[in-house]
Amino acid sequence: MSTTFRDALFRYRHRTPLLAGLAAVGLMAALMTPGQARGDVPPAPGWTLQWSDDFNGPARSLPSAANWQIDTGHNYPGGPGNWGTGEIQNYTSSPDNLSLDGNGNLRITPLRDGSGNWTSGRIETKRADFKAPTGGTLAIEGRIQMPNVTGEQALGYWPAFWALGAPYRGNYWNWPSIGEFDVMENVNGINSVWGVLHCGVNPGGPCNETNGIGANRACPGASCQSAFHTYRFEWDRSASPNVLRWYVDGQLYHSVDQNRVGAEAWNNMTNHAGYFILLNVAMGGAFPDGVAGRATPVPATVPGRAMAVDYVAVWTRGGGGGDPDPGTPSSLHLRPGGTLGAPAGSAAATTLASAGGANHDGTPHAAQTFTATGVNGTYNGGSTDFDLFVDAGSSVANGQQVRVSYDRTGDGSWERTETYQYFATDPVPGYEHYTQAKGLKSATGAHGTMAGGTVRVEVWNAIGNASSTVGTGNQSVVRIPYSSGAAR
Repeated sequence: MSTTFRDALFRYRHRTPLLAGLAAVGLMAALMTPGQARGDVPPAPGWTLQWSDDFNGPARSLPSAANWQIDTGHNYPGGPGNWGTGEIQNYTSSPDNLSLDGNGNLRITPLRDGSGNWTSGRIETKRADFKAPTGGTLAIEGRIQMPNVTGEQALGYWPAFWALGAPYRGNYWNWPSIGEFDVMENVNGINSVWGVLHCGVNPGGPCNETNGIGANRACPGASCQSAFHTYRFEWDRSASPNVLRWYVDGQLYHSVDQNRVGAEAWNNMTNHAGYFILLNVAMGGAFPDGVAGRATPVPATVPGRAMAVDYVAVWTRGGGGGDPDPGTPSSLHLRPGGTLGAPAGSAAATTLASAGGANHDGTPHAAQTFTATGVNGTYNGGSTDFDLFVDAGSSVANGQQVRVSYDRTGDGSWERTETYQYFATDPVPGYEHYTQAKGLKSATGAHGTMAGGTVRVEVWNAIGNASSTVGTGNQSVVRIPYSSGAAR
């Protein structure tokens, strides 16, 4: 979904034979049968729920701002036009296109105005750290009814439930190396679900881009369009080789293991902060056009048929729990109250004071400080990495900056201090991702064994005339390069 139009032109070749030997996943206590929204997330014995949204709320309200950010327009700022796929709709934040229905569903509804212009909705999780724990498994699942439209009236409809690698945010040109997992795609009202992996290089490469490695099948029982079905993706790091799996209503229909794509491509799509999840209904573009054999939508295409989403949930099972990163076991989240540690369990935000028009590049100014104490571990030769959720709203010329300091014995000596280049936020409300990819501005001292040590993270506005925010709770995270690390 994040390709350029030229590169996406032949994505209709996702249509590959159904894998033989379908097996029931057998993990959920009870898979929902077609029908109305259940209004909550089902239990999953043996799994730990990491994040979810059941879309309960008043009719015509927008989805939770703590969980989701709304994409608008025809592209990301500075990214490829038409979202890289040739789709023609304009994404909006209007409740007409994107809203809860008051009955436990999110509805994304494409509409056409009197001039023939299409609008629709697209959202993505604020969190971008969904990742299988070391030695464990990640599951991403949604219960969805595709737009209930078929035949000529459906030409151009392109509903999707998918995930992109976190490094895509703020870059928008590094697809497909950062990875894409299409949990559910459908075009033109066909009774079929497509599950696809994108990785490696484009064109060609180990994932056969721009097609990806995909499979498709008809929805069990009732058609995909006429009823809710449960779509599930699993990333299994407990198996050797590691494997990705796709299910519909508990039935396995596609899998890809790491040997199929090779070590380099697998590492590039898995050895980063994680993934964010997207829901959208596009209109037109390379995939529906290719399947239809002509440009879509067509005059007969009808507007107003919504994709309904009952819930989206992320679970993990086994492995290192909240420590998904090989070589960096201490994943420290910025928490309300100024501490660093395990995720606090819910999204929150902390205000960063305005720089007041002054230049504080490299020097903390009214910084928000987050600290972990009692850190023990051996330096593994790596480097600090981080993913901070930052937002300056509609303010222009604001830039956030971070300094990470290490006190190896907790005596206040700060043997290692790293200051990173500031991150210039855009004037569009919604979190952006400030990562170590901005580069070091300066570093002093050296890493070494941590014994009862302290890690300190300072975040401030380096430039600008307005305040901004940094996400806390289960959002912003700093990963320190220490093995067997532990923090209080």
